[in-house]
Amino acid sequence: MAELTRAVLFGKLSPIAYRAIEGSVTLGRLRGHARVELAHWLHQILRHDDSDLHRIACHLGTDVSLLVRESSDALARLSCCDGQPIDLSADVLEAAERGWTYASLIYGVQQVRTGHLLIGIVAAPALRRALIACVPSLRTVDEALCARAFDAIAVESPEGGPSADRQRPARAPGEDETVDFASDALARYTVDLTALAREGKLDPIVGRHGEIRRVIDILLRRRQNNPLLTGDAGVGKTAVVEGLAQRIVEGKVPAPLRDVCVRVLDIGLLQAGAAAKGEFEARLRKLVEQVQAAHRPVILFIDEAHTLMGAGGAAGTGDAANLLKPALARGTLRTIAATTWSEYKRHVEKDPALTRRFQTVAVDEPDQERALAMLRAIAPTMEAHHGVQVLDEALHAAVALSHRYINDRQLPDKAVSLLDTVCARVAASRHTAPPELDRAQERVATLAAQRTAALREHAIGRCEPTQVRRVDETLAGARAHAAALEALWREQVCRVDAVLTLRNEICDDARFNCESASAQAQRGDGDGRRAELARLERELNDRQGETPFVAANVDREAVAAVVQEWTGVPVRRMLRDELEGVLGLAGRLDADIVGQPQATRRIARRMQSARAGLQRPGRPLGVFLLAGPSGVGKTETARALADSLYGGERNLLVFHMSEFQEGHTVSTLKGAPPGYVGYGEGGALTEAVRRKPYCVLLLDEIDKAHRDVHALFYQVFDKGVMEDGQGRMIDFRNTVVLLTTNVGCECVTQAWNEAGGDAEAAYELARAPLRERLLTVFPAALLARMTTVPYFPLSNASLRSIVETQLGRTRDQVLAHHASTLEYDDAVIAAVTERCAHGEGGARLVDAVIAEALVPEIACAVLSEPDHQTNGARIVLRLTDGAFRCLIERRQ
Repeated sequence: MAELTRAVLFGKLSPIAYRAIEGSVTLGRLRGHARVELAHWLHQILRHDDSDLHRIACHLGTDVSLLVRESSDALARLSCCDGQPIDLSADVLEAAERGWTYASLIYGVQQVRTGHLLIGIVAAPALRRALIACVPSLRTVDEALCARAFDAIAVESPEGGPSADRQRPARAPGEDETVDFASDALARYTVDLTALAREGKLDPIVGRHGEIRRVIDILLRRRQNNPLLTGDAGVGKTAVVEGLAQRIVEGKVPAPLRDVCVRVLDIGLLQAGAAAKGEFEARLRKLVEQVQAAHRPVILFIDEAHTLMGAGGAAGTGDAANLLKPALARGTLRTIAATTWSEYKRHVEKDPALTRRFQTVAVDEPDQERALAMLRAIAPTMEAHHGVQVLDEALHAAVALSHRYINDRQLPDKAVSLLDTVCARVAASRHTAPPELDRAQERVATLAAQRTAALREHAIGRCEPTQVRRVDETLAGARAHAAALEALWREQVCRVDAVLTLRNEICDDARFNCESASAQAQRGDGDGRRAELARLERELNDRQGETPFVAANVDREAVAAVVQEWTGVPVRRMLRDELEGVLGLAGRLDADIVGQPQATRRIARRMQSARAGLQRPGRPLGVFLLAGPSGVGKTETARALADSLYGGERNLLVFHMSEFQEGHTVSTLKGAPPGYVGYGEGGALTEAVRRKPYCVLLLDEIDKAHRDVHALFYQVFDKGVMEDGQGRMIDFRNTVVLLTTNVGCECVTQAWNEAGGDAEAAYELARAPLRERLLTVFPAALLARMTTVPYFPLSNASLRSIVETQLGRTRDQVLAHHASTLEYDDAVIAAVTERCAHGEGGARLVDAVIAEALVPEIACAVLSEPDHQTNGARIVLRLTDGAFRCLIERRQ
C-alpha cells in the first residue's frame, strides 16, 4: 500500500481504534515481534474500558475477560525476531481497509470504529480464520447479525457522538504527518531561536565573539557550510548559537544572514513515537524538504549531534546522519551542530564522509576573567528572577570557588549553576525556616514521642517517674530552644524586609531621577536615606552575628556556604586570604612535618615567591624533588601542602611511579595516540589534572620510572602544560609538583652525621655529592627544572615527638570506642623510640611498632573483660622486663 494511502487510511480510525493500533506497535516492539498482527490490535482494543467490540461481545454473551486471555495466549505463540524493524502485517492493513469501506459506504460515516473493523473482518474468510485463531470465542460472530443490529448494539458506545470527531487522530502509525500536518514539521520538531531572541527570552551572551565570527565565516560558504561546535559539556556551545541568533535579530551580521531563521532541532521529539518502520525517516525527509523549500532561509541547530549516528536505524545504514549527508554536501541544508569532544571522537570522526561535511569550531572553557564577564551579563536576569541583589563579590567568589573546588564541570556552566543556587537559597531564606530551626523542631517532635512512650510505660509500671521527669525537662528545654530560634528568624526576616524596602526605594530614585534641578534638590534626602540604610544594615549584622538565618544580599559568604555543602571543604578555608595562607605556610608545615625545618622553610619560600609573581611565568607554582631516606616525611609533606594550600587531601593526586617502569606506560599517563586502543579516553595524569587544576601532584619514587616517562615532564616543568593524546593542552600552572626519591640517601645521611645534626650545615655538605648522585639517574636538563630539597634522617628527639603523637591517636581511639582512658609513662615512650631508632624505616616504624607490640596487648586486655566492656576504666600500659604489659583498673 502506498505511503499516502496508509496515512489516509489510519487517519480515519476512531480515537479508540487509533490508540489501540499505536499501542500495538509499542507492544510488538517490546515483545520483539517482527510485525503487528491482528492479535496485537484486538488485545489493545479489548484492554480499553469500553468500545463497540465490548458491546458486541456482551450482546453475544461472551465474557470480555475471556477474550483478553485468549488474545494474550495468541501473542505468546508469536515468534520473536529481536533487532528487526517492526511493521504492520497484511491482515492488519486489510482489516483497516475493509473497516473503512464498511464505515464510509455502508454506514456513511467518516470514522472507522472498532465495530466496523469487526464486521469487515468476519466478512472476509481469510480474516475470519485469523480472528478465530486469535480469539476462538468470537467464532459465533455473524456478519449479518452484526450489520443488522450494529446501530442498536453500539448506540451508547463511546466511539459514537460528536466528541469522537473532535478527537480524530492526526496521523497513521508508521507514517509521518504527510496529509494533515505535513506543512507543520518545522513548527512541530523545531524551536525558532531567532523568535526567542526577538522576544528577549535569551540571556545576553558575552565573551564568545571569536567563536561567533568563525561560525559566521563557515555559514557564508557556498558549499560545506556547516559548523560543528566541539567542547566539553558546559563551556557554552549552545550559547554561541544563541549569540548568533541575537546578532541576526540586531542586524549585526553580513547581509546574506540578516533574514535567516535559526531553528533548534529536537531530535528526541523527532524520534518520539516513531516505532514503526520508516516513520522516523519519513519525518526527517519531510523536515529537510521544508527547510530547503522555506521562503525564509533556515539554519538548523542540532545539539548533541552525535545522536544522529544510528538514529532511526542501524548505524551506517538508514540512520539520520546518512539521510542528511547529500543535503549537507550540496550546501542546500545549512546546519550548526554541537557535541562534546569525546563524543565527536567516538562517533562522528569515525565516519569520514560525515566529518568532511562539517567544519569544527573549538569552544574552549573560558578563563576566570571571561567567565566573570559572562556572569556579570546574566546577573541582572538572576536578580530579576529571584528578587535578590547580587553583590560583585559574589560574582568573583562564584567564579573563583567553582573553578577551584568544583572539578567535574566546566566554566561558565558551574559558576552560573552555583550563582543560581545561591540566589534561590537567599530568596527562599525569607520564607522558609532555616535548617537550625528545622532540626530543633524535629528534636521537639522526637522528644514528644519519647515522652508519650514513657507515660504509657509508666502507666503499666515499667518506667520510673524520675525518667518521665527527665524527659519532660529535656522536652521543655528543646521547646524553649526552638521557640528562641523561631523568634530570632522572624526578627531577622522583618529586619531584612526593612533593608530591602529602603534599598529598592533608593534604587528607584536613582534610576528615575536624572541630573536636574529636582534631582539636585532631592540629593539631600537621598543622603539621609543612605545613612538610614547603613544603620539598618549595621543593626542587622549585629543581630545576626555568626549565624545569619536570612541574607539581605547574595555575597561571598552565601556562595562559600553552598560550595561547602557541595564539596565538603570548610568555608573559612575557602575565604581565607591566600597571601596570609602562604605567609604562614612554613609554620603550618613545621607543625605537621617533624624534624625537617630546613626542608619546609625552602618549600615555603619558593611558594611565597610564586604567589608574589616573581618566578618565571608559565611554570607550575612549584616543582620540588624531595630526596632522602624512607620514613622522614617526604610523602607527609605532600599531604600537608594539599591541606594548607588547597583545602584538604581531596586535592592531592598521587602517582606511584614504580608502576611506570616500561616506556609504553607513557600512554597511560597522557592518553593513547590516534589509532591505538584507548584513544579518546584520556590519560590518567592528564585527566586528573584537567579535573583538578588546583592540586598537589605527588610523583612518588620518580627514580623507578622509565626514562621516557621522565622526558614526559620536560614541558610540564618548563612551560606548565602537557599535551594529551587527544591534542588538548592540560594546564599545570596552578599545580604544585612534588617528586620523591631515595637516590642519594647515603649522601644525605653521611652529611647529616658529619654535621652533627645541624640541618643547615648538613645541607651545604650534601648539595654537591647529592647532585652528582642524582645525575646518574636523572638527565641534567630535567634536574635543572626542579628544586632539590634534601630530607635528613630523624633525630631521636624528632622520633620521640612522632611517637608521642601516634600514642596520642591510639589513646583517642580507646576513648572513642571504649569510653576508657589509656595511660602510659615515659618508659613506654622511650622504649618505642628506641626500637624505631635502630631501624631504617624512620617514622614508618613508629606505626609498625605500635601496631605489633602495643595495640595487641590493649586489645587482649579489653577482650578479657566481662562482656568486653571497659566503660570508665583506666587502661594502664607499662614496660615490664623489656616487654609491654597492659592492665585494666576499675575506678572505685
